Amino acid sequence: MLFRLPAEVLVLLIPTLLFALCFHEFSHAWMAYRQGDDTAARLGRLTLNPMAHLDPLGAMMILFVGFGWAKPVPVNPRNMRHPRADMMKVAFAGPASNLLLALVGGIVIRFLGYHSYAQLVLSGSVGQLLAYFVQINIMLAVFNLIPVAPLDGSQIFSGLIVRYNPQLVVNLQHYGPRILLGIILLGYFTPINLLGWFITPFLKLFMSLFAGISI
Repeated sequence: MLFRLPAEVLVLLIPTLLFALCFHEFSHAWMAYRQGDDTAARLGRLTLNPMAHLDPLGAMMILFVGFGWAKPVPVNPRNMRHPRADMMKVAFAGPASNLLLALVGGIVIRFLGYHSYAQLVLSGSVGQLLAYFVQINIMLAVFNLIPVAPLDGSQIFSGLIVRYNPQLVVNLQHYGPRILLGIILLGYFTPINLLGWFITPFLKLFMSLFAGISI
């Protein structure tokens, strides 16, 4: 739980996580606007202001449980030129934005000359902030690409497979939230951390690619 972490860690970790979440939602709104839907823009969501994106319950979950969420961006596919393809672009914009942030953070790590993860986290607040920044954004991107509703991956992969197996898409949309909640609770209350097993290899891969550091 985050509230058990030292105060100096929370000072770096919580703002980093909140920024990553808000940038994620802003990217959904920006891509929707690019595809012809101004719903989010009219509702004040086409902004990096965290107050426009934060969900009170999601923010509390970040603090007390270690994961959370921002308010979903409202999107109206009927305003788009190619609704199915454009909705896939809107969904992918969120994870892609987090990978972009992770890449920027990784370039900074390389530029500052950090060569190992231990050197990075033991170098002081700057190194720790960079480590949290890159890792959080990678984890958010990979987590949201899981093809289970309500995650972005559901919208992305549903658009790809709906022509071939529409019933699978319906099942993923219907049972997805329960499956996701079950996986999260399983990892929280037992040693069986399926999310960790799935995300960790990608975290190691992108940390190596972006920052040149093995973890």
